[in-house]
Amino acid sequence: MATRIIPADWIKNWEKSGKHEFVQLCKNLAYKTNHDSTIKDIQAALYELCWHVIQGNFKLDLSASVLCDMMDLRDDMPSILADVFSILDIETSSLEEKNKRDHYTQLVGACLFFVPDAILKERLDPETLESLGLIKQAHQFNQKIVKIKTKLFYKQQKFNLLREENEGYAKLITELGQDLSGNITSHIVLESIKSLIGCFNLDPNRVLDIILEVYECRSDQDEFFLPLIKSYMCEPLTLCHILGFKFKFNQEPNEETPTSLYHIAAALLHHNLIELEDIYVHLMPLDASIVEEHKREITEAKQIARKLTMVVVPSEKTEDKEREKEEEKNDKAPDNQKLGLLEALLRIGDWHHAQSIMDQMPAFYATSHKAVALALCQLLHLTVEPLYRRSGVPKGAKGCLLRPLRNKRAPRPAESFEDLRRDVFSMLCYLGPHLSHDPILFAKIVRLGKGFMKEVQQRDSEFEGSCFLSIADQVLLPSLSLMECNACMSEELWGLFKLFPYQHSLGLTIKSESHSIDRGKCIGCKMRLTKENVKPSGRQIGKLSHSNPTILFDYILSQIQWYDNLIGPVVDSLKYLTSLNYDVMAYCIIEALANPEKEKMKHDDTTISSWLQSLASLCGAVFRKYPIELAGLLQYVTNTLKAGKSFDLLILKEVVQKMAGIEITDEMTSEQMEAMTGGEQLKAEGGYFGQIRNTKKSSQRLKDALLDHDLALPLCLLMAQQRNGVVFLEGGEKHLKLVGKLYDQCHDTLVQFGGFLASNLSTEDYIKRVPSIDILCNQFHTPHDAAFFLSRPMYGHQILSKYDELKKAEKSNRQQQKVHKYVAACELVMSPVHEAVVSLHPPRVWDDLRPQFYATFWSLTMYDLAVPHNAYDREVKKLQVQVKAIEENPDVPMNKKKKEKERCTALQEKLQEEEKKQLEHVQRVLHRLKLEKDNWLLAKSTKNETITKFLQLCLFPRCIFSAIDAVYCARFVELVHQQKTPNFCTLLCYDRVFSDIIYTVASCTENESRRYGRFLCCMLETVTRWHSDRAVYEKECGNYPGFLTIFRATGFDGGNKADQLDYENFRHVVHKWHYKLTKASVHCLETGEYTHIRNILIVLTKILPCYPKVLNLGQALECRVHKICLEEKEKRPDLYALAMGYSGQLKGRKAHMVPENEFHHKEQPVRSATPVSQQNGPGTTTKPASKTEEGVSEDDKYQGAAKPVNKANSTAAKVTTSNGNGAPNSTKTIKERDDKEKSGKEKKEKKEKTPGNTLETKGESRREKQRDERGAGGKEERAPREGKEKTPKADRDKQKAEEKNSKEDNKAKAGNGEPKEPSRERDTGAKESKSKEKGGDRSAMSGSLKSPVPRLESAESERDHKRRKLETHSSPSHSSSVKVSMA
Repeated sequence: MATRIIPADWIKNWEKSGKHEFVQLCKNLAYKTNHDSTIKDIQAALYELCWHVIQGNFKLDLSASVLCDMMDLRDDMPSILADVFSILDIETSSLEEKNKRDHYTQLVGACLFFVPDAILKERLDPETLESLGLIKQAHQFNQKIVKIKTKLFYKQQKFNLLREENEGYAKLITELGQDLSGNITSHIVLESIKSLIGCFNLDPNRVLDIILEVYECRSDQDEFFLPLIKSYMCEPLTLCHILGFKFKFNQEPNEETPTSLYHIAAALLHHNLIELEDIYVHLMPLDASIVEEHKREITEAKQIARKLTMVVVPSEKTEDKEREKEEEKNDKAPDNQKLGLLEALLRIGDWHHAQSIMDQMPAFYATSHKAVALALCQLLHLTVEPLYRRSGVPKGAKGCLLRPLRNKRAPRPAESFEDLRRDVFSMLCYLGPHLSHDPILFAKIVRLGKGFMKEVQQRDSEFEGSCFLSIADQVLLPSLSLMECNACMSEELWGLFKLFPYQHSLGLTIKSESHSIDRGKCIGCKMRLTKENVKPSGRQIGKLSHSNPTILFDYILSQIQWYDNLIGPVVDSLKYLTSLNYDVMAYCIIEALANPEKEKMKHDDTTISSWLQSLASLCGAVFRKYPIELAGLLQYVTNTLKAGKSFDLLILKEVVQKMAGIEITDEMTSEQMEAMTGGEQLKAEGGYFGQIRNTKKSSQRLKDALLDHDLALPLCLLMAQQRNGVVFLEGGEKHLKLVGKLYDQCHDTLVQFGGFLASNLSTEDYIKRVPSIDILCNQFHTPHDAAFFLSRPMYGHQILSKYDELKKAEKSNRQQQKVHKYVAACELVMSPVHEAVVSLHPPRVWDDLRPQFYATFWSLTMYDLAVPHNAYDREVKKLQVQVKAIEENPDVPMNKKKKEKERCTALQEKLQEEEKKQLEHVQRVLHRLKLEKDNWLLAKSTKNETITKFLQLCLFPRCIFSAIDAVYCARFVELVHQQKTPNFCTLLCYDRVFSDIIYTVASCTENESRRYGRFLCCMLETVTRWHSDRAVYEKECGNYPGFLTIFRATGFDGGNKADQLDYENFRHVVHKWHYKLTKASVHCLETGEYTHIRNILIVLTKILPCYPKVLNLGQALECRVHKICLEEKEKRPDLYALAMGYSGQLKGRKAHMVPENEFHHKEQPVRSATPVSQQNGPGTTTKPASKTEEGVSEDDKYQGAAKPVNKANSTAAKVTTSNGNGAPNSTKTIKERDDKEKSGKEKKEKKEKTPGNTLETKGESRREKQRDERGAGGKEERAPREGKEKTPKADRDKQKAEEKNSKEDNKAKAGNGEPKEPSRERDTGAKESKSKEKGGDRSAMSGSLKSPVPRLESAESERDHKRRKLETHSSPSHSSSVKVSMA
């Protein structure tokens, strides 16, 4: 009534327009179609008009007149007006103003002639009626109302219960209990009941009660009783009251409501004879009680779970048990009538009303009662039956046919997967984890899910299984946790999960955490697990894991992180797990690895935590032995790499090692290294520490996981990029030792993983996934060594495929034609590579190297260069010994003997066939290289620049990539030498490798040091072989361009021996290299830096078979290493261990060392008129020096040997000597030397511009000039030397006395590392600018080597010859140097 309908203007202007407006308003309201709103609006209009009268704003007669006119609008207008008077009666009776009450009474009195008295008596108060004169006294009127109500509602008729009524009820029961199988219908019986009621004057309500009682006894006769009740009753509320009375009667203590009563109530609800809201209020307990009970149960469950993790004192434990037993005796579950009705509704298929009841209760409260859950399961059985028969029944299974419900109002059975959305999914969601009560239905739902997913896959559409994904999440997995160790159901569910994308199945695994577990059983099981009781403990673990896998595996993993010796027994005990449990375990492992609370570094920040190493070992063992889905773990590693973290690469490394049998270690023996250069079979048999067997299936699983989820190439690229990220991004605040380990781990895993892909992926798969070399380097920013490592197998596959195509196209058995076809195949495949590599480096690089040479170096492997015949023979002999041992063993059964012999024989045949295949391949490759070698190196480049680029871009990056690559680099250098490659100076290459290793060693990680040491060892092996025998040297080096000391513009004259380095001078050079290695080693050992000391000790250990060979150098090393042992024993134990290990091995090699004069020919110097002081060993000494080399130490001169030197200084090659100390030179002599070199360079450039000069004529003119200077100008040449080297006559006796002790002093100085090598110039751009050719002859030949032995002229005097010999063959204790210059 708050809305104002009549404006105040209407009342003021009533006579003019107000009355007309009011009447029109009432007419409009009366003609509205909506009945309810019309009455309310009319009542509001009349109320406002009457209120104006009561307020005194409107005249009484005017209002009575218009109200009288309103009576004609509707038939019920008097009743509407009476309702308004009733409201106003209540409002005015409470007002204090008496005049308003009087106005109200006058208004009602004026309306009495058109409002009936009876209506007013019904609605107005007795006091108001008395004041209007409608009744005499209000008090008497109230008494009369009470009497009438009592008579109507409480007074009963008195029947004759002794005769008529008993007979009537008896006949009624007889009628209802008769046989209904004939033509008896509810209509016939209803007529009989009516007759009985009329004849015996029976109470209709009691008749209805008896009908319900009989129906309850005959609850199977729904088709008869339901129509009877529907025809009999008139008020649904009456029926509800009678049913409510029956339910109330059974709510007494120790009473149980019969199921038949639930059934008839459910049937009446289902047929809409009663309303759920009406009957629900009669049922017990109340909803509030149900909520409280549910909360109490959850609280008790949490307390029980908390007690499982607490240690309880025995006395308290017994008290708790006794208390629980008493509570179980005293507490009897009350009869929940709402759940009983719910069960009955589900039994008859009334899902609509059942759903309404469950909505009134807490989630899963109803289905937590087994009877309700089973009833809902039965309804689900009937609903999914047709679809299950069509799409879910496995082949060969028959199953049990179910009878459908006769109820037409029950949910329609599902005929298609789309029908499941109608009712089945909602039923399953209400059922929740309590599907565990019906394993058969569980299996049906899972099989329907599999059928649905297969249909989706056949349509090749995107993932549409979100519905079944939700069901698996909310229903299937929780139900499995509540089942009693049903492994079959677990396997069924895993069959469904396999069809989901692994991201979704892994997400489901996250939700599979169980609600409760007897943690005590789990702990006890793990505490008893040992190697001896793996089988029984494994069975116990299997039982626990079926229902509660997550908590169990979390506990197992936590124990393994502390005790790594449990890994073996745990892995063996997991064989009783189901496939789903394996998947859950994979998730638990990932969760443990990603635990943010765990530090992956130890507290010293130098090593990886032991818990991570333990988990990595477990991953490798578990994933290899059991068929666990790998995608999740591989994706986790990929994601961590994307995030710039490399710790978890340890996981991938272990998984690949265990599953594929590919082992990465730098501690291989020489026999293993030799085996690794062969084919795959030889690698498997002899290349690893442990014999790898039975990896075929596991490696196939790993390969499938990588290919199916496209993780192969991303992992490779991320690892290749992360190598530098470890140093520059990850290693900012980390300890240098840890950074090195992480770098090595990243690199080793890359090598291991790339090797796995190369050996397991098919040619098509590999080529399809790996992009070209320029894309790898330029787009993906992959380092060049890693890019070629990934591309190398692709090139080999492509060449072999193209070779096979060419062979098939033109069949020919001639070996020569096959080789030509192979060369053609190489050209076809490698030509695009040659073009692609040009973009990898600046254009100036290709001025020194050809792209063909660069690509050839990076694309070949040791398998292409040599056949390890010894390794093949060794493995074949091992197999033969095995066969013989098997035959001689009487304990082995015959069938096993036969199998083993067949296996060994088959392996022998495979190895022999592989050896033959590799031999043919190597021959083809060598022939190809022989044809290509002439185009490898450019003649216009200087030898120094060529070697520099070769070392920088090829040799050094690859020799530290892997152990086999280290061997390859050494063998490739030897091969290039053996092929007599034009413009390649072998001597200079070896010289650059051995001369200064300080910077290379200092920049290596621990594993790289091992590889670099192996590379140096292989290089030293070659040098040692040439050094050991003159015949070998002459055969392999004597007539090779790599050992030329002078290069002529007209080409190499093979017969000119004077241009070659002779054997004795080569021995001097080798001694110089050994000295340089000693000097660099001592320098690194004296720095005190951890990395320098560790790396040089590793390198020295690796090259021990070939170095040191000279006794005094070995003693110097031994002295310095002994000092390291003393210094580092307490400070850095790992360095102490390395030093002690090397010291012991060095002492063992002492017997193989030789004195210096046996290592190279050591002549005693011939004394001239001007005595020259010489010392033996690494002490200080003076030496003869030429004009251009005045005051320059041997190290400075050798440093020049690694750079292009101007032609003014390029006379004959000189072997200079030094004691390793470098005699102190004055600044003045150094400046003089520089000025002379500069003037000599200018003169040389002027001479080069004269076109008539050749290299030979220049060489002759230089020799003549030198001869003249030594003969005629001997005094001028000797003057500076005499000033520095001449020993005063008075001191000669003293010098002779001290000569005896010089050797020991020199050794001590060498041991203390006094000589220090100047830093090597690394700016290749500056070198190039200095070595640019300006003349026509200069462009043809880039550089020359000075011969360590000057060319002898017959005209020279014997004295001059001896002086030159003295200059070139200085003290044998001095290291020799090869000077490199432009001829």
